[in-house]
Amino acid sequence: MDIRDLKLFLHLAESCHFGRTAKSMHVSPSTLSRQIQRIEETLGHPLFLRDNRSVKLTFAGEQLKQFAQQTLLQYQQLQHSLNQQSPSLSGELRLFCSVTAAYSHLPQILDRFRAEHPLVEIKLTTGDAADAVNKVQSNDADLGIAGKPEKLPDNVSFTKIGKVPLVLIAPSLPCTVRTLVTQENPNWDTIPFILPEHGPSRKRIEHWFRHHQINNPLIYATVSGHEAIVSMVALGCGIALIPNVVVENSPEPVRNRISLLDNISLVEPFELGICVQRKRLNEPLIKAFWGLL
Repeated sequence: MDIRDLKLFLHLAESCHFGRTAKSMHVSPSTLSRQIQRIEETLGHPLFLRDNRSVKLTFAGEQLKQFAQQTLLQYQQLQHSLNQQSPSLSGELRLFCSVTAAYSHLPQILDRFRAEHPLVEIKLTTGDAADAVNKVQSNDADLGIAGKPEKLPDNVSFTKIGKVPLVLIAPSLPCTVRTLVTQENPNWDTIPFILPEHGPSRKRIEHWFRHHQINNPLIYATVSGHEAIVSMVALGCGIALIPNVVVENSPEPVRNRISLLDNISLVEPFELGICVQRKRLNEPLIKAFWGLL
């Protein structure tokens, strides 16, 4: 077994889901299964009880989990100790953010960081910004760019890098949705909405619904990722409450097919920032990155 094997095993031991671990660790499910089988053959004991519905650790699996946690912690401590003795920081820093944040906020931060620490390898993964805190908590990312949730987990530190106002967008091309929303007194109960699955934007549109006494909104779809929501609005599927920065960074063909609406009262901007596990703030790479903020 090597460090990579232990990382794969430990992630699977915590997720108990082969597909989820394979995706997070960037291997195919078949490769993951073969590597786990190889570890089991090396130890001479099964590590997981598997059926069509669940994956559970065996007694040997629990023992190896403790060993893997201790070994990886010692390995990280060794890396940190060596990095501190080196004149320049090196290693890998894993960042998670939305596609929009990768254009709008990340470049200026990375420019400064890479200028000071050119030997650090940046590994960037993009996805739904609403998942950033969870990605950091599950160790799928070292740092994430996220909208600050209403309740920040106790084990997560957050530093603000900006404020993000929200806008209400509708299709600009002639369609049924455009006709409904441009009436003098729109009947909001009959207009389809496209919502984010979760996150700060979802909370704010729920507040907007309450303000406008929309008790049973017509939901066309719930979507993961703001960029996909903008595209669906551009196609005439509905309207949406969306961070303005997403609209500004959308491709021009999409921007030309949407327009902003004025009915956006009582919607507060949300804070955008970097999040990290609090206990990891003293790790050299994270400490260096955090210091630039």
